Amino acid sequence: MYPGVSLGIEVLWPESPGQDLSSKTVEVEARSLPMELSEKGGVENNGFVQNEAFEDKETDTSSEEEMPKPCSIDVDPVAVEETLLKPYAGMPKEVLLQFSSQACYRVTREILFWLIIAGSIALVCATIAIIALSPRCLDWWQASPIYQIYPRSFKDSNMDGNGDLKGIQEKLDHITYLNIKTVWITSFFKSPLKDLGYGAEDFYDIDPIFGSMRDFENLIAAIHDRGLKVIMDLIPNHTSDKHRWFQLSRNRTGKYTDYYIWQDCTQAAGSVIPPNNWVSVFGNSSWQFDDMRKQCYFHQFGKEQPDLNFRNLAVQQEIQDIIEFWLGKGVDGFSLGAVKFLLEATHLRDEPPVNKSQNGESITAYSQLYHDYTTTQVGLHDIIRGFRHTMNQFSREPGRYRFMGTDDDEKEDIEATMMYYGTTFIQEADFPLNFNLINMKNLSGNSIFEAVDLWMKNMPAGKWPNWAVGSPNAARISTRIGKEYVNVMNMLLLTLPGTPVTYYGEEIGMENIVSENVTLPEKSPMQWDGEVNAGFTEGNSSWLPVNSDYQSVNVEVQSTLPNSTLSLYRALTSLRNNELPMNRGWMCHIWNDSDVFAYVREIDGLDRVFMMVLNFGQESTVDLKAIVPNLPSEAVIRLSTHFSNAGEVVNTKVIKTEMGEGLVLEYKTAKPVHTMEAFQGKCFVAEKACYSKAFDLLYKNC
Repeated sequence: MYPGVSLGIEVLWPESPGQDLSSKTVEVEARSLPMELSEKGGVENNGFVQNEAFEDKETDTSSEEEMPKPCSIDVDPVAVEETLLKPYAGMPKEVLLQFSSQACYRVTREILFWLIIAGSIALVCATIAIIALSPRCLDWWQASPIYQIYPRSFKDSNMDGNGDLKGIQEKLDHITYLNIKTVWITSFFKSPLKDLGYGAEDFYDIDPIFGSMRDFENLIAAIHDRGLKVIMDLIPNHTSDKHRWFQLSRNRTGKYTDYYIWQDCTQAAGSVIPPNNWVSVFGNSSWQFDDMRKQCYFHQFGKEQPDLNFRNLAVQQEIQDIIEFWLGKGVDGFSLGAVKFLLEATHLRDEPPVNKSQNGESITAYSQLYHDYTTTQVGLHDIIRGFRHTMNQFSREPGRYRFMGTDDDEKEDIEATMMYYGTTFIQEADFPLNFNLINMKNLSGNSIFEAVDLWMKNMPAGKWPNWAVGSPNAARISTRIGKEYVNVMNMLLLTLPGTPVTYYGEEIGMENIVSENVTLPEKSPMQWDGEVNAGFTEGNSSWLPVNSDYQSVNVEVQSTLPNSTLSLYRALTSLRNNELPMNRGWMCHIWNDSDVFAYVREIDGLDRVFMMVLNFGQESTVDLKAIVPNLPSEAVIRLSTHFSNAGEVVNTKVIKTEMGEGLVLEYKTAKPVHTMEAFQGKCFVAEKACYSKAFDLLYKNC
C-alpha cells in the first residue's frame, strides 16, 4: 500500500429482493489488487517491483492537486472475490501461506508426505530382505578354474632353455583364451633346485633361473591388469641346507640354535646310529649327521632339506612374516605344501612297521612304516590357523580375499584330509587339494564314482570341493590312462561341482616324454606351436626334451580345429562359467557301472537341467529314463567329445556312448532329481541357491 493512494470502485448492490440496484462506492486499497496507479499516466507495478518514482517523490498531502484521484469502476463482487483468492505465479510468502492452509492443499500435501515415507520404508525393507535372502556370491577362487604352471617348463623368454617369469607374462593371453581367471605358479624361490626347488635357500628372493624380483612385480601387475588372480606355492616344512638359518643353526648362533630339529646320534664303527627308525619320504633314515654341530638333524625329504622346528614359536613367526611379504607384493593366495609334516612327536619313539615280522634293520622304504609320530601331530592345525589368521589380515580390503589351500595327499585317511577345512567357526584352508581322481588305481565308471562320492560324502557341510586330474607329481592323463580318455576326463573335471585345477598342457592332451635319461617326464616343455622346440624357446635346446608329438599336439594347431582337445576344453569352461546349474547348483549321481558314470547338475527354480553321461570303459548303452522318474524321453546334446554330435537329440531310453566318449545333455523338467525320494543321499550342494525366474535373481531360502 502506498500512502495516499486509493482506488474508488462503485459497485451496484441490491438493497433487497425486487428492488433496483443502488449505487455504492467501495474503496479498495491498492494492496488488495495487483495494480497501482500513479498520478503520472497511471504507472502500473503489478505488485512485484516497487515503483521507484514513488520513493523519490516527496508527497505534499496539503496539495489536493498532488493527491491521486479516486477512480470509480463498476466491478462484479464475485469477480473481485475470485481475483482475491486465485493463486498466481510469484506470489509472496504471506499469500502462499493463505492458500496452503486450505483443506484441498493440506490434505494433498499430507497424502504425498506419507506416501514418500511409506515408499522409503518399503525400499529399505526390500533392500534388507534382498541382502538377507541373497546367497553369498562365489569368490574368485570358486568362480574360475585354476591353471597350474610349472614355471621352468612353460615359456622361455631369454633363450637359455629354462622357462621363466617373463615367459609366463608373455603367455597370459593363453590363460584368458581358456576362460580361466586364476593362475597357480609352483615354487620359484631362490634354491639349489633340489627336489624341484621346494627346498628354499631364500624365501624372500627369486631364483635367477626364473628372473628377478622386478620381473615378478611386472608379472603380478600384468596378471591383475587382465583381471586375473595369482596363487603361489609355499613349502614351510623345510628349507635348503644352504639357507642362512641352517648355517647359523649349525653354529648354534643365538635364536637360530633351535630353528631345526637336532638330536644326538651314536657313532659306532665309522657309521652313525640314528635316534630312531624314522624313514624319509625318499627312503632311508630321516636323520643326517652334521660334522660341524656333531649332531643329527631331521629331514622328512632329502638330506639337503632339513626340517624346521615348528615347536619353536620364532620359526612360526618367520613363516608368517614370509607370507606377509609376498601378500604385500600382491599375491592373491598360497598353496601350502607338505603341511602334515610340520610337527613330529617329541618322544622320538620308533614308528610301528607295516609288517610286524620284518626285521627293523631292513626297513628303508617310507611305505614300510605307519607314520604315527611324524605326520598330523597334535598342534598341527593350530599352526595352520595361525597362517589363516595372517591371510585374513590381508583380506579386509573389498575384493581382495586371500586364498589358502593345503597340498597334502592323505591317500588312506579321508577324515584327516577333511580336517584341513577347519570347523564351522574356525577357518583353516579354503580347501585341501583333492587328488582322488589322480590316485585311482584303475579306470572305470565305478572307480570314478567312488572317487567323487568319497570326497562329497566326507566334505563338511557348507565347504567347497575341488578336483584335479593332473599335477607336477603325477603322470599326465594320456600317459596314465590313455589318449582316448583325455577329453572325457576334462569333461568330468569341468562339470563336477567345485573348483577344477588344470595342470599346464592338459588342455591340449600333452603326454609324458619318453627318454631313458629323463626323471621328470611329466614336466616337459609346453607345446605352443610346430616350430623348433615347440615354440617353448628360441634357444638351441631346452632344459628337458620336447615331446616328439609337438607338431600335431600344440596350441597353435588345436586352436584352429573345432574338434580338438583345446576347443572342447574352451567350450566346457564357457559352459561352466555361464550356466548357473554348472557353477553352483546341485550334483546328483544317477548311475554308474563298469563303463559309465552319469550325473545331473540342476538348480532350484530353473527348469533347465544338464545331464553328464561319461564313458570310462568300453562302448555302452544305458536306459536312464528307467532309472530317473519323470525324465523326458528326449534330450539335446549340448556338448560332446565328438563335436559333430552337438545339437542332436537323443532318446533317454537308449543313450549310447563309445569308449572315452562324453555327453553333456540338456533337457527341461518341472521335477528336478534332487527333490526325488529315490535319490536322497545321492545329491550334494556346496553353495545352495535358488533361482527366481520372475525377478531373474538368486535367493537362498528355497
